Amino acid sequence: MKEPALKVTDFAYGGAAIARDKRGRPIFVQGAIPGETVHVEITQDKGRYVRANLLKVARPSKDRVQPRCPHYGVCSGCHYQHMTYKAQLHAKREVVRDQLRRIGKMKNVKVRPTLPNPTPWAYASEVNLSPTEDGRLGFWSSKMHQVIPISTCSLLQPRLLELFQDIDLNLDELRKLTLRVGADGAMLAALEVEGIEPPLLEVDFPVSVAIVLPDKNAASLIGDPYLVQEVKGRSFRVSPGCFFQPSLAGAEMLIDVLLSYARLKAEHTVIEAYSGVGMLTSFLATEAREVIAIEVNDDAVADLVVNLDRLDNVTLYHGLVEEILPALEPRPDLMVVNPGTGGLASPVIGNIKDKAPRRLIYVSSEVATLARDGKALNRAGYRLLEVQPLDMQPQTYRVDTISLWTKQQ
Repeated sequence: MKEPALKVTDFAYGGAAIARDKRGRPIFVQGAIPGETVHVEITQDKGRYVRANLLKVARPSKDRVQPRCPHYGVCSGCHYQHMTYKAQLHAKREVVRDQLRRIGKMKNVKVRPTLPNPTPWAYASEVNLSPTEDGRLGFWSSKMHQVIPISTCSLLQPRLLELFQDIDLNLDELRKLTLRVGADGAMLAALEVEGIEPPLLEVDFPVSVAIVLPDKNAASLIGDPYLVQEVKGRSFRVSPGCFFQPSLAGAEMLIDVLLSYARLKAEHTVIEAYSGVGMLTSFLATEAREVIAIEVNDDAVADLVVNLDRLDNVTLYHGLVEEILPALEPRPDLMVVNPGTGGLASPVIGNIKDKAPRRLIYVSSEVATLARDGKALNRAGYRLLEVQPLDMQPQTYRVDTISLWTKQQ
């Protein structure tokens, strides 16, 4: 069903923009920009809101540009290529404000302007691919409701793009293929397959291959079972199932903001929950008296031990945050939490309240769960001082944040 011309008013989380119908219901339109007048076709009527496809832009925004990628609009990997980079940064800041207000019930929060990524194109050192129905590799298309083959990607580092374009993989049980390139140009392919039996493979160019098991631990099939990434002159070993920021320039921004918020002194004790392979741990430990790190993933723990080998002021606990945190005796000066997209495990906010750090830094890659957890942190006696959005994944709707909280007296 076609709608009359609509005025687009706001950004929405997920890459869409919002117009409203005659009843005042929000209409979520992918590819539209606030300020534009558009014609749309309704695709889903959910009662309280509507989803629509963009048919025509009757009055375009000054921020509208021609997308770079030939797959844009069909592939769902990017969401903002139709906007200037300045407009993308503004959109992400507005989305953070909206999520904190609507989900977190926090008003008048200080949300700083989104920090721009120094490399908004060709920045990614990692790509996740899925098999198409005919055995090729590609990305999920929400428009087509299936994985579509792709020939190029404007977000990938040149070396990674070459690897993707050169790889020829015929594996019936493949669910997901992750390709990574290290700081030294080394390449790694990580397979996730149905079942746990490793496939028989041969390679005809230099690339390491690993299989990632359901628990996110990995087993090496060919070559080295890890890559080495470099951030601010420090090297970090990263195993296939372990997270590392796909934009290394973005990782440097993250470190700078973290340390400016931490304001550590030589006598301070820090507890860091969800420490991963130890990238943040490394920089915190150079400024604090002691860092107590908590991580559950076996491979990430093994990587962290190697990455922090030269530091003697880090104590590592291997296990779930919600199980280890209550048993720790020190009352930290600062706590840093860096959970995955699911946010904090439900008991952790109570654990934070019990540990009562004077200051808390929450590093988040999912603003909706930050807002949810922020509401609970408010109830636990913590006040949000400010939020710094960072553009770790340009051209996409995804926005990372670092937020600073203080314990109310």
